[in-house]
Amino acid sequence: MISQEIRKIAPEMDPLRRGMGWTTEDLAKPQIIIESTFGDSHPGSAHLLKFVDKAADGVNQSGGKAARYFATDICDGMAQGHDGINYSLASRDTIASLIEIHANATPFDAGVFISSCDKAVPSHLMSIGRLNIPAIIVTGGVMEAGPDLLTLEQIGAYSAMCQRGEITEEKLTYYKENACPSCGACSFMGTAATMQVMAEALGLMLPGSALMPATCEDLEEVALKAGIQAVKLAKMNLYPKDIVTIKSFENAILVHAAISGSSNSLLHLPAIAHEFGLYIDEKTFDSIHKNAHYLLDIRPAGKWPAQYFYYAGGVPAIMEELKPLLHLDVMTVTGKTLGENLEELKTNGFYEKCNSYLEKVGLKKEDVIRPFDNPIGTNGSISILKGNIAPEGAVVKHTAVPKEMHTAILKAKPFDSEEEAIEAVLKKVIRPGDAVIIRYEGPKGSGMPEMFYTTEAISSDEELGASIALITDGRFSGASKGPAIGHVSPEAAVGGPIALIEEDDLIEINIPNRVLQVIGVDGKECSKEEIDKIFEQRKKNWKPRKQKYESGILKIFSEHAVSPMKGGYMK
Repeated sequence: MISQEIRKIAPEMDPLRRGMGWTTEDLAKPQIIIESTFGDSHPGSAHLLKFVDKAADGVNQSGGKAARYFATDICDGMAQGHDGINYSLASRDTIASLIEIHANATPFDAGVFISSCDKAVPSHLMSIGRLNIPAIIVTGGVMEAGPDLLTLEQIGAYSAMCQRGEITEEKLTYYKENACPSCGACSFMGTAATMQVMAEALGLMLPGSALMPATCEDLEEVALKAGIQAVKLAKMNLYPKDIVTIKSFENAILVHAAISGSSNSLLHLPAIAHEFGLYIDEKTFDSIHKNAHYLLDIRPAGKWPAQYFYYAGGVPAIMEELKPLLHLDVMTVTGKTLGENLEELKTNGFYEKCNSYLEKVGLKKEDVIRPFDNPIGTNGSISILKGNIAPEGAVVKHTAVPKEMHTAILKAKPFDSEEEAIEAVLKKVIRPGDAVIIRYEGPKGSGMPEMFYTTEAISSDEELGASIALITDGRFSGASKGPAIGHVSPEAAVGGPIALIEEDDLIEINIPNRVLQVIGVDGKECSKEEIDKIFEQRKKNWKPRKQKYESGILKIFSEHAVSPMKGGYMK
């Protein structure tokens, strides 16, 4: 094992570890790093220490020695509405780099990675690919829903309604005080929940462990078993790159379509694949989502809170519906194939336990996870649009877009920041038939923040929700719904065509045909040749903007981040 080899050439390691209370026997055991994002930072991480300790118990009981390391994450929810959200995507790469430093400065034989949320789970997956030591993921589950199944993603809409005078300040305060009744990731299929599902779908979690309620005892048992399994993985020499292949990503993307997963996954999965030495792009997502069956009735696109997903059988239950389409021969962190795991779950009491939870809320599995032959939809949930606005592509979660906006011709109203755009929406400057363009918010522009409050202001407005679109080189919250198109690439900061759009340009959106393009200027349609000439002249007159951040991590990130459609990671 590598830790024992390093001990031979690093004579100070043993005495320094003795200074932490390690014994001679401990030093000879498999060394297992336990990385977590524990910290008093937000509900998705504040409870993780108990799972860290359970995982350590599992390691130590199995003849290994656990070492706890921490790289706390931030909360996108707490960062919303101010410049804090600009740090969100950069935090993913920064955490991955800190874990790389932890694990390589003092090598370990295997690792347990424990996190819950939007950037934490992707960062752990990225670091596992980068390190390629035997590894297993444990996620911190989801928080419970509040009164009347209130969940946090509804707060943005209620806030906009309050600003418009549609509900009282008192009512908004009630919602805010009851939306997060426990620790855990937010209880809807946002980015946090989606990435927990993706970690299991890639084969790096114990089967059936994604999206457990954060407060249930089952999750503590999972953490214990993960610690035990980490020692086994070290002894088996089963490495992440032996487990995660292109087939694994194809399985995960098919599951993503079935759950109507967050659009932010199109940033994270390519970045994770990159760390594994693999390549997936917008074509991979679009081809798999086309004709894929959308099965999961979970918010924000569906009816129920995310904890009900686990009650209905979780990722294994979804995979059973998709079974003929999956690569069942892929290896997983159990040391068995996906097909073998699915068969074992039928006999080990997993589904019976899940069903006991579902019965308590008066539902059947089919109320949450539709059968494959009775889907909610048959065209996945994500489309990649291309055209003269987005030559490299743009992302739309079409299951969250009103049908009226799947094909439309709109007049452009460009803004160079989200702050300007949301003010125009709330003050009714934006009218039906407009296309709100928010630019210079990509990775190189401002760190690629979410346009959450703007999308909520639009989707909660009865007049605008089905009559305008939002188009941006930024991104959206996994909770976002409504007519929103993001990740427009190339971004404005590098002179992408979105930077060249002017007031009253005619924007054509055609989701069925995967088209996003300018088809006219000054409110009048033009030929393709005329548009090309106009944009060529505008490009000659365009000048790069001064870099928004002149120091710190966002300066580094903006200088090194790749295109949104490639994953927005730092190269």
